[in-house]
Amino acid sequence: MKDYVIIVAAGSGSRMRSAIPKQFLELSGKPILQHTMEKFHRYNPEIEIILVLNEEYIVFWQDLLRTLQITVPHQIVAGGEQRFHSVKNAINSITGDNGIVGIHDAVRPLVSLKTIENCYTTARSRQSAIPVITLNDSLRMIQGQKSEMADRNKFRIVQTPQCFEINLLRAAFDQTYEEAFTDDASVVERHGEMVHLVEGNRENIKITTTEDLRMAEALLWQ
Repeated sequence: MKDYVIIVAAGSGSRMRSAIPKQFLELSGKPILQHTMEKFHRYNPEIEIILVLNEEYIVFWQDLLRTLQITVPHQIVAGGEQRFHSVKNAINSITGDNGIVGIHDAVRPLVSLKTIENCYTTARSRQSAIPVITLNDSLRMIQGQKSEMADRNKFRIVQTPQCFEINLLRAAFDQTYEEAFTDDASVVERHGEMVHLVEGNRENIKITTTEDLRMAEALLWQ
């Protein structure tokens, strides 16, 4: 059974207030995106990496590949209007009918090899797997002008890669886009399929702000 990973890097990164999207910013001497690609290549050198980029930055990335001599094999697919459409474009580029497809945020370079393995292994036996971690902070639910305590034990923080059997994923993404599709698991659930949870790793943060970038730098050197 073949492994694929769709690395979603089509965002603009407006919250970072940078001249270039956050996935191209330097982290410990390399673009964040390079760290992410190398992590999946390290997990499985035979994995097929599909990189989804904003069309405006494809040439920019190709220039980086040459300048930095990045050699991780991958193919590039143009992104769409929303994440849903970007992922769908990548799914449509896959010709095989037997395999597991992971979908991962480009700006999560600190995903552990153990988390990746947990996701792919579980998806092979159960058709789906998404990594989650528990909450350490207290929660309150807002209801109008009031708020009330929420039981944090009933909630989990969702990470990526979110892994699915390829034909299940194709069928799920054949749906019409809805604003409620905040991640790939929500698309699969809307299709009527159960999503299975596996343990993630706390270092697997999503770098969206300058503070996140500083934290990721510190975590890399632990």
